[in-house]
Amino acid sequence: MGVAEAGQSALSQPAIDAARLRVAVLRLSRRLRKHDLAGLTPSQLSTLSSVGKCGPVRLGDLAATERIAPSTLTRLVSVLEERGYLSRQSAPGDARAFLVTLTDSGREVLERIRAEATNLLTDILRTLPADQLAALEEALPALEHLAGAVDGTPNPSG
Repeated sequence: MGVAEAGQSALSQPAIDAARLRVAVLRLSRRLRKHDLAGLTPSQLSTLSSVGKCGPVRLGDLAATERIAPSTLTRLVSVLEERGYLSRQSAPGDARAFLVTLTDSGREVLERIRAEATNLLTDILRTLPADQLAALEEALPALEHLAGAVDGTPNPSG
């Protein structure tokens, strides 16, 4: 490899160890999930969060959002409905389709889980020295951009 090729290769590669970042993000994510999830599995929590974010949503659209089979989603929604976190109603104008909506109990449990995770992260952040906190603050826009990526394509809306 010539000097010009080596220079081009170095310019095209990120100046960050992607494997190290992946491990750190996964470990932090795992730590943040180790609090009380109101007896919900990660899949149930993800479904509940998606309904909370999307508002009333058709089952098919929710399955696509969650990237799971409609039959799997139906089981998840049924469990969440039995617990009183979601409600399912016929979609206006289409008797075969259903809309899923967050109930007040579902909204409350989501808020509690989010508050617990935020408090846990706040406690973790308190263990960092000031220079590392400043570095994280600088990196936050980039991390938010990466977190919005879908199928490797960054989300321009952030």
